[in-house]
Amino acid sequence: MSEKKQPAVSVGIMGDKRIEFTLCTDYKCSNGSIVSGNAVVELVDGEILYNGKKYESLLFEACVPEGSFWLRGVTIGVNFHWERKEDQRFGNNLKFIVEGDKITAINLIGVEDYLTSVISSEMSATASEELLKAHAVISRSWLLAQMAKNKEITTSKSTYSAFTENEQERIKWYDREDHINFDVCADDHCQRYQGMTRQSTTKVREAIEATWGELLKYDGKICDARFSKSCGGAFEEFQNCWENVRYPYLAKQRDSKRITELPDLTQEDEAFKWITGSPEAFCNTTDKEILSQVLNNYDQETTDFYRWRVEYTPEELSALILKRIGIDFGLVTDLIPVERGTSGRLIKLKIVGSKRTLTIGKELEIRKALSPSHLYSSAFVVLKENGKFVLVGAGWGHGVGLCQIGAAVMGAQGYKYKDILLHYYIGASIEKEY
Repeated sequence: MSEKKQPAVSVGIMGDKRIEFTLCTDYKCSNGSIVSGNAVVELVDGEILYNGKKYESLLFEACVPEGSFWLRGVTIGVNFHWERKEDQRFGNNLKFIVEGDKITAINLIGVEDYLTSVISSEMSATASEELLKAHAVISRSWLLAQMAKNKEITTSKSTYSAFTENEQERIKWYDREDHINFDVCADDHCQRYQGMTRQSTTKVREAIEATWGELLKYDGKICDARFSKSCGGAFEEFQNCWENVRYPYLAKQRDSKRITELPDLTQEDEAFKWITGSPEAFCNTTDKEILSQVLNNYDQETTDFYRWRVEYTPEELSALILKRIGIDFGLVTDLIPVERGTSGRLIKLKIVGSKRTLTIGKELEIRKALSPSHLYSSAFVVLKENGKFVLVGAGWGHGVGLCQIGAAVMGAQGYKYKDILLHYYIGASIEKEY
């Protein structure tokens, strides 16, 4: 753990009725004892049972700067096609709290130490130096922007809603305000954080050190620096994926320096041509060396993401939608695009069935409804071939902010990290905050 000045962050790692953990060094427990080694906490009568006594919450503080602990059976890739459990090791302090019918394990750690893991978890720690530096700045900016936003929501005591529904429409989006008892979670919902398990390289630590305290800012505020795997050739705008707030630095643009013209992909005919074509863009690459910088081993189980295709029979699609979002449409007879964003991603999709018709959105709700895990993106067109629904799509993720594969290509082409950042965050500045 670094001794340099850095803000602290609380990260929710896992939730379960019973959690096994191992303290690798001496820890001071909030009950006053000094402990180490293997231990278990269990939820009993709404409280945490530990060593024969019950507690509302438990804190384990490391007695030495290099203190670390293991959590057993942490689920990674929640609801994704590669979801799995693994044992993970974390540095610094450990806290257990009760949330509903589960115990939640929280890692309390410095922001820069947290980033060392995030960058190794979000992508390969062997990525190029400029890509690692760019990712350090956006991961830090995103985190501190979310923490500031959470404080604002809490202070204002305003009701924050990410859901609207009536007879015709069900519009829902997913953001980090789902968490109220810690700053961020450890999975793709926020940023992948897998502690010391993803072995960080010297290059990652050097990228953190070189950009220590650097943030993306716009108009005096920290940028909400979103990122996704592949934009599919065009950037999406923030308000099309989350709440209706327009950030000038998260604006429509083509992922290219050579060709800057971008068709109006909110128009159905232009979106069709774009998605069924293979337009030039930084992220339009099949270079395995570049892709391995961004895609960890389990992500490389996916190969087609710049342009992709999935197909379902009407029966398969109807059963899938019922299972995924709990709405019985009967037999689905049509999928009709209602509204698209600046990258061609669907914001609203009308599902027509024999029992009911409903428009759903925003992009992640659409992706959830149409895949056993998550569809790669909502930038797709619907074809009907041989009695099947065929979805032909573009990109991987929401497409807002930095495109990780595009940024990896830029790094390989010799662009410096500040140039990469200012390509994806239009009109932003890079400032050293601490």
